[in-house]
Amino acid sequence: MPAVTTAPVNSDVVSDRPAVDTEVSVLVLAWSAEQPSRVGEVAILPDGETQVLGRGQGEGDQARTTFQQQRPGVLHPGAPLEGAGLSRRQLVLRASRGVVEVISVGQCPLRVNGVPCRHATLRPGDTMHLRRQLVVLHLRRPVLIPLGRHFPSRLWGEFGAADALGMLGESPATWLLREQLAFAAKSAHHALLVGASGSGKELAARAIHAMSNRALNGFVARNAATLPPALIDAELFGNAKNYPNAGMPERPGLIGQANGGTLFLDELAELPVEQQVHLLRVLDAGGEYQRLGESTTRSSNFLLVGATNRDPAVLKHDLRARLTSTIEIAPLSSRREDIPLLARHLLLNAAQQRPELAARFVDTSSEGRRHARFAPAFVEYILHQPLEMNTRELEAILWKAISDGHRDELEPPADARNQAAAAPADARNQAAAAPSDVPPESGPGEPRRVFQDAVDDFERRGIEAALAQSGGNKTRAAEILGMPLRTLMWKLKRYSEKDKS
Repeated sequence: MPAVTTAPVNSDVVSDRPAVDTEVSVLVLAWSAEQPSRVGEVAILPDGETQVLGRGQGEGDQARTTFQQQRPGVLHPGAPLEGAGLSRRQLVLRASRGVVEVISVGQCPLRVNGVPCRHATLRPGDTMHLRRQLVVLHLRRPVLIPLGRHFPSRLWGEFGAADALGMLGESPATWLLREQLAFAAKSAHHALLVGASGSGKELAARAIHAMSNRALNGFVARNAATLPPALIDAELFGNAKNYPNAGMPERPGLIGQANGGTLFLDELAELPVEQQVHLLRVLDAGGEYQRLGESTTRSSNFLLVGATNRDPAVLKHDLRARLTSTIEIAPLSSRREDIPLLARHLLLNAAQQRPELAARFVDTSSEGRRHARFAPAFVEYILHQPLEMNTRELEAILWKAISDGHRDELEPPADARNQAAAAPADARNQAAAAPSDVPPESGPGEPRRVFQDAVDDFERRGIEAALAQSGGNKTRAAEILGMPLRTLMWKLKRYSEKDKS
């Protein structure tokens, strides 16, 4: 599918939808057997609207669940879902108060969080697997990602792939990060990146450098925690030859090396307070500093990008004040829709670097596009992992699965499969049996009754439309609806009896 470029939102796309900044329930396509390139697309489920999810085009006046590319300022509808194992009417969905009621009406078996069921209540973070066809993730997010002013569309890249700066993700959090990094690059102010280990702080620092007017000059990176305590000032500012000891080589220092470019100091909060104080003067206008053992003053025109996985408050307050742009990098646990895209990216890279180990888990489409051969259980597994170490932990899981793999598609690591098999049956079935926590409208069973009435009305209108299209031919109507004739006859009888009661 071609890349989407920045454009005003088409009013036809978002008509009869909630306000674009309103959070709604969405289903994120996390895995598809027949359309793997569509991973990352979302289906919007406005509260109170009943939709049907299934294969191909809808019939009559049925409101179909449509997956689309959601990017800043753009909702780009995708093609109908494909999948020989999907019924045309597979699921009936209704969102309300932050949850989604699901009824399986098709032939493809449904699992929610790994538990077989016919009816379920999806809460944010839940996964839904239609056997060997689709895996989707339920989340809450805005109807529209705001159109940014700073991150240029020429850097966007193809949907679902890494952008021109190497950053990957289609979540609102990732697009906000791109916008914040672009603003920091344009502002030319020293910056502080705050994020957990493995969240991509160095990649973000390189993005700031690449988008700044320093991009043609050097990018100097160092982990401040690895600087020898006795040599921190010499490492940062440099020293004259033979100072402080005879035979000591001359050092230009990290600040001198970064002149005209960017200095990235990871784990900045690990610098002792006295060395933090020494940075204050060079960060002021003019960038003046002295090498150890020299009486002359030098200057370095550099941009400092610091990073920490600790609370920024641990930095000396006047150093923190000089880091004008503070950007928080969201962990993977708060942008789970990016996890399948990142896993695919990591596997494709692994297959390219170590083809003898990972290439069997990669396939190439007729259009020449490479995609990962993930088992749906693997995608569900990584979506439910805490991933406290973010990308590093995801990569470790990936390599463990490659090591344990005996098939041509990547499955969860062996220890995870063994734990799932050993889980008590009552624990595995708890999710399917758990009552809904949707607040009652007028009585304990009222929400489900209202939802079932809506489903029945929706289904009846679909049947009436199919009968009208087929000229009353029930066999043809059943084919249009994607259900057996006997099922159609049973439904017609049930609705007739319901009308009489």
